[in-house]
Amino acid sequence: MSKSRWLVSWIGDTDHKAAEGLLRGDVGPIAAALQDDAGYDRVYLLTNRDHQRCVRYCDWLADLIGLDPNRIDLFDVDLSSPVDYDSIYKGVSANLAEARLPQEKVDLTFHLSPGTPAMAVIWVVLSRTRFPARLIQTARGGDVQEVSFFTDIAEAFLPEYLRSSEARIGKLSSGPKELPPEFSRILHRSVLVADQVELARRVATYDVPVLILGETGTGKELFAEAIHDASRRSGKPYITVNCGAIARDLANSELFGHKKGAFTGADKDRKGHFEEAKGGTLFLDEIGDLPLDTQVRLLRALQAKEVTPVGSSKPIPIDVRVVAATHRDLMADVAAGRFREDLFHRLAVGILRLPPLRERAGDIELLIDYFLVQINTEGQGRPEAKRKSISDDAKKILINHHWPGNIRELYHTLVRAAIWTPGDVIGVDDVRAALLQTLAPKTNRFEQPITQGFDLERLLDEVKRHYVGQALQISGGNKSAAAKLLGLASHQTLNNWIKRVSL
Repeated sequence: MSKSRWLVSWIGDTDHKAAEGLLRGDVGPIAAALQDDAGYDRVYLLTNRDHQRCVRYCDWLADLIGLDPNRIDLFDVDLSSPVDYDSIYKGVSANLAEARLPQEKVDLTFHLSPGTPAMAVIWVVLSRTRFPARLIQTARGGDVQEVSFFTDIAEAFLPEYLRSSEARIGKLSSGPKELPPEFSRILHRSVLVADQVELARRVATYDVPVLILGETGTGKELFAEAIHDASRRSGKPYITVNCGAIARDLANSELFGHKKGAFTGADKDRKGHFEEAKGGTLFLDEIGDLPLDTQVRLLRALQAKEVTPVGSSKPIPIDVRVVAATHRDLMADVAAGRFREDLFHRLAVGILRLPPLRERAGDIELLIDYFLVQINTEGQGRPEAKRKSISDDAKKILINHHWPGNIRELYHTLVRAAIWTPGDVIGVDDVRAALLQTLAPKTNRFEQPITQGFDLERLLDEVKRHYVGQALQISGGNKSAAAKLLGLASHQTLNNWIKRVSL
């Protein structure tokens, strides 16, 4: 069955002027798009202007193009301001949802040209998130062009409220942090973490998927919980699923549910995690471990806002926000065919990249002090537990350690040291013993064997990432000062490095 094609657009000022004969030879962006492509089955128009003026425009458009007026729909959208991103996003999303979009049988095209720049930005965001759509624009002279994006939407096109300016990062890095309670558990002095916290705070208020990238133990789940608590879904279910711990043949059942008799052992109907998280947030940890067939179902759930239990043909509508996380290099997995590219872009609307602890030198001491207070508090009232402190020399060993297991490893190392130390002070030998129990000697970056799969570019990027992170930490986020510390000619060179290594 062929799909119905819809052209969706705001009615802009140029469109009205064209209909009112004020633009000689120019029919306006919407009419130009319809003249260029006569194959649209429905013209879906939004307005925040005078309704009767827009009705007259629709009548003029139908006459000009030779359209059946019944194929043109006009909807009033109440906006606090035509340049208010939040108001536009909520108004358009609510309107399209009332039209039961997205639908499998409908191909959407959003027209970027009519309306304000803020309206165009929201079309871009919606086309890559809740309402998958083709994008077009009308250039001067009436030339209609398809708009395609070669890069990640989260990196280039999310509105400014999802990004942090250098000035804001500098402000965050100086003095004590005033964090809302939802993010107060994310302890940091590092400008790198402050940047990610600010991004998380902003993306939390917008109901889009989030992908959190970072090594094991960097605090991905802590960020996911904070995003949920700071969102409009706070107080609703928050369900955590470790995708790496699910048996591959049960992944579809775990996430989407199953009907009785769907497979051997399915002796009753079972709700999946999507249904359990109704109205709330579903945190999919280690998303990169999902099998490909489950990735297909997950993509469908994100696009259509519905899931179909295993053994059923009847889809179930869902209202769930997905926050996903992984320690894997998902782009490498995409290139290798282990992870679907379309699912990656669907998840990566809001991207957070959590730095490893070794690049957060200013945070290690803060975390040591915090964890020791926590360990001492938990030991209160136990006759065998003594209140422990740590010597300066022992603390220096921890600060200079590479921490391949990141924050989680630091915490458990301190727990072991506190338990094994017979006295009141954790010393150098106590720390070394605690580290040696779990860690092999650190491998020098320049001693890695050149074998099959050796990647020199990746190794050099790792070195750059490490020292750029240290320089930004030392300079308090001042990129000009950091460039001088690194011996670079200018902060523009440093910016290029930061973009390359995704810092």
